[in-house]
Formats: sequence, C-alpha cells, structure tokens
Amino acid sequence: MKPRVFLPAALAAIFAAGVVFSEEIGDAQAGAAIFSQCSSCHEVGEGARDRVGPHLNGIFGRNAAAHEGYRYSASMQRAGTDGLVWTLETLDAYIENPRALVSKTRMSFRGVKDANDRANLMAYLRTYSDNPSDVPEAEPTALATDHDLDPAILAIQGDPEYGEYLASECLTCHQRDGSGEGIPSITLWPVDDFVIAMHAYKNKLRPHPVMQMMAGRLNDEEIAALAAYFKDLE
Repeated sequence: MKPRVFLPAALAAIFAAGVVFSEEIGDAQAGAAIFSQCSSCHEVGEGARDRVGPHLNGIFGRNAAAHEGYRYSASMQRAGTDGLVWTLETLDAYIENPRALVSKTRMSFRGVKDANDRANLMAYLRTYSDNPSDVPEAEPTALATDHDLDPAILAIQGDPEYGEYLASECLTCHQRDGSGEGIPSITLWPVDDFVIAMHAYKNKLRPHPVMQMMAGRLNDEEIAALAAYFKDLE
C-alpha cells in the first residue's frame, strides 16, 4: 500500500493541462504567523542571517545543503549530493516530518502536521524566493499533498528472521558493523524511521536512484521485516 496522496480533482485537471497558478499555494500572511515556530532557528527576509539553521531566502529551487557558508550535517550534505532539491513537494514533506527526507538531520523540530498550515508557510517563504512568480513553472505550487503513511503500514510487525534473509542485498553496501564511511549506517535504526525512509525512496520522494530501485522492489511486509532486523543489529 502506498502513502495516501490527496489532490482535489480540479487541481489535478489543472496540473494535467500544464497550468498552475501561484496564488493556489496558500495564504502568505497566515504563513508569516506560522513562521514564528521556525524563527528561533531560521531567519528570512531582508538582512536575514544564518543562525542555528540557515536563512531561508531563495529556498525554492535550491539544492539541499547548497547555501554557502553554513555548516550542514553530513546527512543533509549527502541528501544534496543525491539530488535533493527544495521544491513544493520535498519542502512540504520536510516541514511535516524532517526525518522523512533526512533521517539524521540536526533539525530537532516535531514538524507542522496540518497541510493548510504548511501550504501557508510555504506561500510565505516563496515571497522571499529570487523569482517567486517563476516557481510554478518548475514545480506545481498548489496545496500540498499529504505524505503521511497509512498508520497500518507503520503498525506492521516485521519478522526479524525474514529481515535477516532479505538483508544480504542491503549489506553489500551498508556495513553490518554500523560504520558509515561513504554509506550511511542503518544499524540500530528505530523501526518507524526505517519504514518512513524506505517508503520515501519507494515513492521517489527521496532522490537517490539506487535506493529508489531497491525500495521499489519491496512490499510493505518486507520493509517491516528489514526494519525489525536492523533495529537490533549490533
């Protein structure tokens, strides 16, 4: 079962026709109030500076970890190298649940769970893009889709023995001992984190092409089994 995606029929028809209107993203004025949740770490607007997190001017269309002068985590740098670009879809998913895209992000934020709040926040951030009116030409900017996994997927109890059987292909790259030189470690990963990440690859939200291919071969039970195996792998 894939993550549920909610898209009004009228907007789907607009996208299919190749026409997207920038005002559909949300209410920027309402988004300014929501940004107060972010302002302890981020600045945006004239004179914005890097703080705990990087400033967010020009975020749309920018590669992850591409803002010069800011020290990103190794995981965020790896995501940028893999091709993660901040679009409506990826930024929406990151704001909702930062771990969905970057598992070991330093951004210790619980996320904005309401889709309308996220849309309004992104409308506000878009006003500080270099060419905000051009954003829809590259990426649809209508109300965001819902990237939540069906709770039934996260509730699947994986069989660690079956996971061990499936893991041989994973372990051709990821190290059993948890070392992460060049390849991120996946040992001792919390089950939910593992499942969220694998479904993000499976649905092509995370951009790494090899992981997209690998995850695309797995069904929900197999992902759960791998998660159960790796969570206790010493």
